[in-house]
Amino acid sequence: MRIADVRNLPLREKFQILEVIWDDLSARIDEMSVSPAVRDLLDERIERVRSGSAEVHYWDAVKFSIGQSWSNH
Repeated sequence: MRIADVRNLPLREKFQILEVIWDDLSARIDEMSVSPAVRDLLDERIERVRSGSAEVHYWDAVKFSIGQSWSNH
């Protein structure tokens, strides 16, 4: 499948593809290396969540809210 093909897919299928990609990436996270700048950014974001100055949104809730906002139009 080419990127142009993905652009033409219905939104529901795009989310399904996104979930598969996310699951694959998260299962292989230890294989990835990140630059010091990216590591600093991630560490900063983790600290904001820990300190309560940032909010975590769980993927299932986000998917549901996206579906709700589209159905209201």
